[in-house]
This record gives sequence, C-alpha cells and structure tokens, in this order.
Amino acid sequence: MFGDMMGMMGKLKETQQKVEDTKKRLNTVLIDEKSNDGLLSVTLTANRAIKSIEIADELLEDKEQLEDYLVLTLNKAIEKATNINEAELAAVAKEGMPNIPGMDLFK
Repeated sequence: MFGDMMGMMGKLKETQQKVEDTKKRLNTVLIDEKSNDGLLSVTLTANRAIKSIEIADELLEDKEQLEDYLVLTLNKAIEKATNINEAELAAVAKEGMPNIPGMDLFK
C-alpha cells in the first residue's frame, strides 16, 4: 500500500514538473491576431503576455475607434491563447494523473 502511495506521489511530482515546463514553453508560443482590415495587429504568448502591438497611423486619428480595435483584437488573441494554454496544460495533467476509480476529472 505504501509503495503505491510513494509511486503516486512520485508521479504527481513528475507531473507538476511537466506542468511547469509546459508553462515555460508556452511563453515561446506566439499568437498573432489582426483586425479584419489589418489596421491593428497584436502578438501575445500562449500564457497571454502581450509581446507587441502595431497600429496603423490612420487609427491614431480616432481615439474611440482605436480603443474599439484594441478591445476586439486583444479579446480574439486572448481567446486563442487561452484555448492553446488550457489544451496543453490539460494534456500534461491528464497524462500524469494516477488512475483512481471514480476520479475521472479529465475525461
């Protein structure tokens, strides 16, 4: 019984390290998103850190329009990054979870 517990604890520690490694790797996965007309583009990591924003000069003339573009484009990019992030971390977590009857959390 204790051998099983020690094995599970080792497996959980290993999984925890894989999750941390995956989070670091996701810092290098870049998501590029552009507004429909290409006047604004943003780049962020799969961990949702903004890396760059490029704004066409014509958007600088209209503050409200620029704000709208930023909100829409950033939200689309964040949604994509979140989907990638969650899928990657869930795959690592599922792979490392011990098979305990009744604990099918990641089905």
